[in-house]
Amino acid sequence: MQISDTAAIITGGASGLGEATARHFRAHGAKVTLLDRDAERGAAVAAEIGAGFAETDVTDEASVKAAIASAKDAMGKITAAVNCAGIATGEKTLGRDGPHSLDGFRRSIDINLVGTFNVARLAAEQIAQNAAAPDGTRGVIINTASIAAFEGQKGQTAYAASKGGIVGLSVPMARDLSREGIRVMAIAPGIFATPMLKGLPQDVQDELARDVTFPKRLGDPDEYAALARFIVECDYLNGEVIRLDGALRMQ
Repeated sequence: MQISDTAAIITGGASGLGEATARHFRAHGAKVTLLDRDAERGAAVAAEIGAGFAETDVTDEASVKAAIASAKDAMGKITAAVNCAGIATGEKTLGRDGPHSLDGFRRSIDINLVGTFNVARLAAEQIAQNAAAPDGTRGVIINTASIAAFEGQKGQTAYAASKGGIVGLSVPMARDLSREGIRVMAIAPGIFATPMLKGLPQDVQDELARDVTFPKRLGDPDEYAALARFIVECDYLNGEVIRLDGALRMQ
């Protein structure tokens, strides 16, 4: 696969890692459709970079089906799906106010894990219709895990569980889709300078950066995007989770 011949849908494309990936892909010649719940921001980013946009709730089957159909109509095909949509919440299993909210736990799982699977399965249906390359390749799905899947901190039970699910589905999904020539990969980012973290005081950002082995800084969303492009173009990468964290191991 070549990025210049790629037609990608990117969830969470209106901000953070998803927006960086959308911008990077477009800059290297890919066709892109952003899927996001933020209609105003999503439409603005899409217009700025020359991409498509579909307001989408990743947890809703009908919403995702409609978004994928719209993306395929606009781009002519779908060869890549990059799942960046997600939420990060913090709540202890047993806190001062009582046990962890069950609704809160379910919401994290529903958006981060179920939403990712929902998009992946429906995108796979469309990617499987592409003409195969000489080696049988038809496309790739890239999901976003987190190093919290391996070393979740206090208050991250819901988030870590949802991202652990992304790790766990990578190999079986790759095996499921091998017949269709669709690769499945996951990226596990460390601490990245997304809008959420950039909103923290500078001293807090600096403290987080000090825990990174090297380089001692927050990750740049463009680095996530560059790795996603490399995955698209490296056809032998499949069924793997790549940590992108500056060797950070959470305490």
